[in-house]
Amino acid sequence: MTKVYIPLDSAAVAVGADEVAQKIATLSGIELVRTGSRGMHWLEPLVEVETAKGRIGYGPVSPADVEGLTAAGFLEGGDHALKQGRVDDIPFYKNQERLIFARCGITDPLNLKEYKAHGGLEGLRKAIEQAPHDIAEEVMASGLRGRGGAAFPAGIKWKTVLGAPGTQKYIVCNADEGDSGTFADRMIMEGDPFLLIEGMIVAGLGTGADKGFVYLRSEYPIAKQVFTKALEVAYAEGLLGDNILGSGKAFDLELFMGAGAYICGEETSLLDSLEGKRGQVRAKPPLPALEGLNGKPTLVHNVISLCSVPTILAEGAGFYKDFGMGRSTGTMPFQIAGNVKRGGLVEKAFGVSLKELVEDFGGGTRSGGKLKAAQVGGPLGAYIPHSIMDMPMDYESFAKIGAGVGHGGIVVFDESTDMAAQARYAFEFCAHESCGKCTPCRIGAVRGVEVMDKVMANENRTTNLTLMEDLLEVMEDGSLCAMGGMTPVPVKSILRWFPDELGASHEKGGN
Repeated sequence: MTKVYIPLDSAAVAVGADEVAQKIATLSGIELVRTGSRGMHWLEPLVEVETAKGRIGYGPVSPADVEGLTAAGFLEGGDHALKQGRVDDIPFYKNQERLIFARCGITDPLNLKEYKAHGGLEGLRKAIEQAPHDIAEEVMASGLRGRGGAAFPAGIKWKTVLGAPGTQKYIVCNADEGDSGTFADRMIMEGDPFLLIEGMIVAGLGTGADKGFVYLRSEYPIAKQVFTKALEVAYAEGLLGDNILGSGKAFDLELFMGAGAYICGEETSLLDSLEGKRGQVRAKPPLPALEGLNGKPTLVHNVISLCSVPTILAEGAGFYKDFGMGRSTGTMPFQIAGNVKRGGLVEKAFGVSLKELVEDFGGGTRSGGKLKAAQVGGPLGAYIPHSIMDMPMDYESFAKIGAGVGHGGIVVFDESTDMAAQARYAFEFCAHESCGKCTPCRIGAVRGVEVMDKVMANENRTTNLTLMEDLLEVMEDGSLCAMGGMTPVPVKSILRWFPDELGASHEKGGN
């Protein structure tokens, strides 16, 4: 039987992967395996065939292409216009450092035996033999920082939860991936769900928590389906429950579906939602690590943070720190989207430049227009101009220019983009998504839209730009959470790098 691999990933399904799979399934002598995606989205649906020379890829394949592929002998790796050669040798994929996504797109996401055969559970097995303090110390020594945006040292969180008094503690995974241009969380939950389960169990062992929740955004039905089945397998195989891998230690895990609120990506709003309340930001202190879910000590991490943990435990903190630069250790799954020729996921060690990601991996703009900017870190991230894109992608370098790496999302824009409209959109987005609890965010975003409309209409431009800068300061310093506090980031980056686009040179009405 010849194995044929076709992704079940949402991005591939959106462009016809299910229909392609249905047609290929009718061929004789094959075993069809639905995998996650390799992250080369411009080639989706990517069909891979197992041959003596390795897995040969064909893409993007439409249902209408299947007949021609069959005639060309694609099941034996035959030549065809859609043939991409050995998938492992495609430069976009070959030139990555895949620690988190090592299995994604390669293995059957619901086959626990395959997960183990490709290095899965090694971190958990080592963690089971260690004391909680030693597990937390290993994470601390690795230099892992939260991949959700704040980049807070993970080890400090772990030690805080471990040292907090109380018999009931929780691990909460923030999978409410709502930032524009981000899809890494979804990809891993669809393509390698056991990695997240393993990371959460290790986190439980390292903090004294025996209960976990995954908070998944409602717009991810395939992730829900795959992860739900993965939980069933994990319980059936003794990976979850009262006796983890026969160790006598316990950890239970549940999947919780969100209801579409962007603000629930903020950790305290997420906790309120988990408790059945309206998702609104809580004031800090107390920190969730001390009083989180149901008032108990809670470790809140995003998907990629938790999925980094198994490698750290399996290979050691020193191995992990060898990737990256300075205080930005390990790898990051950068997600390239927008006006780009080759959109997809690139896992690289910190230190790769934004220019390499956008031009070498992404191939420049899809429109063919001159590259103008890239917004990094979601809708509240900074716009980085083409002129400084050779700077390294790491937390410290970005902080120096008032930017952030965030969740690793990169949205590309060409020279036709109206940057004033992008600045207005930041305010508009905040006004729409604010939970409304604090005045600077709730009112400031609405006032921001009004001021931007006047600037774009060239009315008292200098006065209104000064007013906008005052407004940005109030939002940044006075907002209860990052929703209002970070709305100034994209606007300030446009003021800094694209000042000429915020109005015409001649003003109406004077100053």
